[in-house]
Formats: sequence, C-alpha cells, structure tokens
Amino acid sequence: METTIWVLGIVVFLALAFDFINGFHDTANAIATSVSTRALTPRRAIILAAVMNFVGAMMFTGVAKTIGGSVTDPTKLDNGIEVVIVTLIAAIIWNLVTWWFGIPSSSSHALIGALAGAVLVGAGSDKVKWSGFIDIVGGLLLSPLIAFAIGYIVMTILKYVFAKRSPHNVNKGFRTVQIFTAALQAFTHGTNDAQKAMGIITFALVAAKVQDHLEVPLWVKISAATAMALGTSVGGWKIIKTMGTKIFKIEPINGFAADLSAASVIFTATLLHLPVSTTHAITSAILGVGSAKRFSAVKWGLAGRIIITWFITIPITGALAGLLYWIIF
Repeated sequence: METTIWVLGIVVFLALAFDFINGFHDTANAIATSVSTRALTPRRAIILAAVMNFVGAMMFTGVAKTIGGSVTDPTKLDNGIEVVIVTLIAAIIWNLVTWWFGIPSSSSHALIGALAGAVLVGAGSDKVKWSGFIDIVGGLLLSPLIAFAIGYIVMTILKYVFAKRSPHNVNKGFRTVQIFTAALQAFTHGTNDAQKAMGIITFALVAAKVQDHLEVPLWVKISAATAMALGTSVGGWKIIKTMGTKIFKIEPINGFAADLSAASVIFTATLLHLPVSTTHAITSAILGVGSAKRFSAVKWGLAGRIIITWFITIPITGALAGLLYWIIF
C-alpha cells in the first residue's frame, strides 16, 4: 500500500506538471489576440486568463470522464499506473519541444496520442478502446474545421455590418469588447483543457484501485485548476508571438471575431464531454477570420507548418510513449 501511495504521488506530480506546462503553453489561446491589438497589457491579460482558467476548470468534469475511460478501461489494466506515467512523460516532452520552437501544437493531441501508444505497447491492442479513441480523434480533427468556418462567417458578417463605419472608431470599440471575449476564451479553455489532467489522475486512481468510479474527487479538481492557473500566469511568450503577430496582422475587430468563434466551439465541445484542442480552435478561428479579411493577408506558409505539427503530434507522442514504456518497464 505504501508503494502504491508513492507511485500515485509520482503520477499526481507528473499530471500537475503537465497541467502547469499546458497552462503556459496554451496561454496564447486566450490572450494572444487581445495582447497583439493592445486591448490588454500582457500583465493584465495573463492575470485575467489565469483567473478565468481556474473558474472554468472548477465548473465541469465531463471531459475528464471521457479522458479517463474512452481510450481504455483502467479497471482492466494490470499496469495502469505505469501506462499513465509514460503517457505524461511523453506528453510533457512534446509540449516542451513545441513550446521551445514557438509552435502552437495541441496538448490534447499529445495526451491522447501518448495514452494510446502506452496502452498499445504496455497492454496490447485489445486493451485500446478503438471506437472511443476514434471518436476523440474525430472531434479533435473536426473542431478546427468548424472553428475556421465560424471565424470566416463571423468576420464576413462584421465586415458587412461595419463597412461604412470609420475603421478607427470600429477598432476602438472592439478593443474594449475584446477584454470580455478574452475572458470568455480563457474560461472555455479552463472548462476543457484542465479536465485532461483531472481525467488522467482519476484514471490512475481507478487503475490503482483507490476508487472504483470515474467521478473526479474535489481535491483533484482544485489541484488541476490551480496548476493550470499557475501555468497560465507564467505566460508562453514564444507562442503568443506566433499566434498574435505572425499569422496575419490582427486588429481588434479580428481578435473579437476569432475569440468569439473559438470560444463557441470549445464550450460546445465541453457541454458534449468532448476533449478538443483549444490551440487548434483559436488558431483555426484566426485563419478563418484572416481569410475573410483578405485571403492574401494570411501567411499560409507558417499556417501550413503549424497544421503539419497538428497531424504529426498523435503518432509522434504515441510512438514516444510506447518507446518509453519499453525502456522503463
């Protein structure tokens, strides 16, 4: 029992480390547009994002249950703790690598890919719930397309509505409104992303037979929400620069459209208990908004490199987790 407690302690530490890194890796999701348009100063934007991330993380658990039981059944794994350990190590490594190079990759893809790879190598293909895995991946791949479409439509409508207004006055008004959409974006980020760490900790608790259900304990919710908020408070400036300035020149009206579009996709997924990539949602919304503004304004070469990273994340983290399991255990 004492050994189990120590091992669970390692799992909780790694999960909260992943959540913390997810926080500063994905800070750009919530605040890149508002910082780039100077609707918020970087300091105020980060504080706002940290607070709203925490609030969002405390209010929902549906995504956590999906993470905890849709890829595999923790009650049927004899080595569930080992699987969780290598899953988290692989996801953390990928997040740090992509953060270092300023690439807005998906922490969700990293975690799902690593979990599937660890189960595949550590327990066999029959232990992977392929239908659940495919459903999750389908949601992860479909959500960016929806976010792009909504961003394009919202920006097109705004262009039509404000076509005869002074651009200066329009942007001045939307610069204020952006504060609220940034808060909304941070809130929805918390409702979806923080739950992934909650789900993986709960998975470990069930695998270790500490509890026999996938309900998230209160201490897990508070711990994950706090880790996410603290990570957000650190800030991920390399990715903020990529998201806010390198895809296309964002003005306040564009930032408003992108944040509103991404937040609507993320929160809908949360209500459906689907883990989606907040990174993909906001990046795709920015691409959609930029395309509606002027197709040539988007730096499609950079966008292409970002999208390639999205597609390779799941297989790379899956392979890395499988390799780590083979080496360590």
